[in-house]
Amino acid sequence: MQTVNTTSLTLKENRLWILDQQALPQEKCWLPCDDVEQLVGHIRALRVRGAPLIGLSASLLIALLAERGLPRTELKQALQTLRAARPTAVNLMNNLDRMKLALAQPDWVAAMAEEALRLVDEDRILCDRIADNGAEWVKPGSRLLTHCNTGGLATAGVGTAIGVLLRAHQQGKITQVWVDETRPLLQGGRLTAWELGELGIPYRLICDSMAASLMAEGLVDAVWVGADRIAANGDVANKIGTYSLAILAHYHRIPFYVAAPHTTHDPDCPNGAAIPIEQRAAAEVTGVSGSFGSCQWAPVDAPTYNPAFDVTPAALISGWVLDCGLITPEQVTDGIFLQAMGSKETLSA
Repeated sequence: MQTVNTTSLTLKENRLWILDQQALPQEKCWLPCDDVEQLVGHIRALRVRGAPLIGLSASLLIALLAERGLPRTELKQALQTLRAARPTAVNLMNNLDRMKLALAQPDWVAAMAEEALRLVDEDRILCDRIADNGAEWVKPGSRLLTHCNTGGLATAGVGTAIGVLLRAHQQGKITQVWVDETRPLLQGGRLTAWELGELGIPYRLICDSMAASLMAEGLVDAVWVGADRIAANGDVANKIGTYSLAILAHYHRIPFYVAAPHTTHDPDCPNGAAIPIEQRAAAEVTGVSGSFGSCQWAPVDAPTYNPAFDVTPAALISGWVLDCGLITPEQVTDGIFLQAMGSKETLSA
């Protein structure tokens, strides 16, 4: 396969490497990914993360395994194993469905390589379109708030919500970005703060619990977040804490935007209640770990509740910014998000 270079994935000399996002920002460490078991471990440990990037890493690895001569039966099993690695992010399932179709082709080895590379190229294009579409809705002088990480670390391109922030910054529209730390794994503090700094976008890092006071003081003009899955009715699953921000934004009459590719939409999922929510380890709540080491602050035997995502109802969302354009609440008042999206041009149309 040809060389692939993204912020967090590299494919060269027929080997896949991932940037260990658990080591950032203190270390930039590239890890090899040679088999399905290894990739599943990287995904579950969030060394590779972000809905689009998870799907791309799985697609590239499957294509590499096909080129190395893994039998068709074992490739089918590999597809099933990878599907279960993270249940909430629908991009993984969508990408693997396309790889499964390629596996059914007569020249399946070449077809899978072509499809995996096509998915990478498409994601870059989708990110650029989201950035362009979203920047139109950012007003000059904006102070924006974002949650979790949605940039080049999580995609093959400029990102989703952070892509919008970058494009708006390039247009001179952003005064400042408020970055939620994003407990419990601190993707905002570790990843988004680092990315915005690298991009030269002015930001200030805050604890998640500070967002309400900022809004009350009139210091937030809009909230921009990403999505791991958009249900048929427009409900959105995203990193835990997103729903809280949506409620706060609604109360303070602040626009709340979701930026995502159309591939994050799941027409077979009727609403947010049907989205599977991943439950993660107690250790993520009782302490913290990274390249700096580990720290336990809660009692060792403290019982925890640790869902990785929450669901924001469509009624709290001001607009869904996709690669095909902005979808407004008025367009989905009948609860059929697919109908509104289908009326717009998409990459696959």
